[in-house]
Amino acid sequence: MRSNRLVMSTVAISAVLASAPALAEEFSCSGAVGAVALDNLFVPDGATCVLDRTRLNGSVVVGRGATLRATSVSINGNLQAEGAAFVGVAGYSTVGGSVQIVQGGGAAIERARIKGDLQFESNNSAISASANIVGGSLQAFQNIGGAAFNHNRMNGNMQCKENVPAPTGGGNRSPSKEDQCTRL
Repeated sequence: MRSNRLVMSTVAISAVLASAPALAEEFSCSGAVGAVALDNLFVPDGATCVLDRTRLNGSVVVGRGATLRATSVSINGNLQAEGAAFVGVAGYSTVGGSVQIVQGGGAAIERARIKGDLQFESNNSAISASANIVGGSLQAFQNIGGAAFNHNRMNGNMQCKENVPAPTGGGNRSPSKEDQCTRL
């Protein structure tokens, strides 16, 4: 009788564990990461992270005052930076979700394929986006360090409002260019 209860308990616990969702691991990056596969990545406040050919099954979050420099990376989820010192993405990188860079320093997004939106909001240093393919919209709102947008292709709108100075650039293709982006 006692062994039956033990077997039943073991079976019940195994069933609960098997049905529990697997939690993605978060890698904290402070330094350089090469061509490896990771789940989610977090750049801690004030840290610098350099990614080179890194594959991420989840998302990337960049902390306050942190720097991210990513070359030839693949991110299945989103790239989010709030209060980051700098975010740089280059080298034919891909992002399966959106890229959102808000209330930080500068940013440079070059030759990336972004399935969602590319958003810059309330940044205080130079931002740029060049030769990107954006599945959604490119939005630049209330940035004060200067913005340059060149040769980007969007499936959504290109929207620029309240940037000082007004964004510069050209050769961008979008079904609709609004406000400060009209001439770009």
